[in-house]
Amino acid sequence: MTVLEGRQAPDFSLKNEAGEMVSLQDFAGDKYVVLYFYPKDMTPGCTTQACDFRDAQADFSALNAVILGVSADSEDRHNKFIEKHGLPFSLLVDEDHKVSEDYGVWVEKNMYGKKFMGIERTTYLIDPTGMIVKEWRKVKVPNHIQDVLETLKEISKQ
Repeated sequence: MTVLEGRQAPDFSLKNEAGEMVSLQDFAGDKYVVLYFYPKDMTPGCTTQACDFRDAQADFSALNAVILGVSADSEDRHNKFIEKHGLPFSLLVDEDHKVSEDYGVWVEKNMYGKKFMGIERTTYLIDPTGMIVKEWRKVKVPNHIQDVLETLKEISKQ
């Protein structure tokens, strides 16, 4: 399933790195949500992406947005990733990849001729009403955070 812009975001409730439940509904009517799906903690591309979001955290907060990362990694792995890189936002645990499937990012991948299922790097910008206002599929990490921030700035002016 591919989620399209302009549609209601699939609701979710997932544990974060501290074992606390985080739901999309927690931010309804109040905040924009930058929901980014990434393949794996501690890998080069995912580390760069997380650190880019970390470095822009104040800019996102100033625009009334919360950042949430989602991968199939465990709470323990998320904790290590957060501590190692000083990440100021929650990482959500989707070990059974149900939420990744709901968002259409659990896909067949191919690396070195080996096929496997995994998360396709994707970011969604969700407005306070729960609508997906922008989706970035097959994200390339360089300059991605700037694209998300610029889009959020444009939308928040409206």
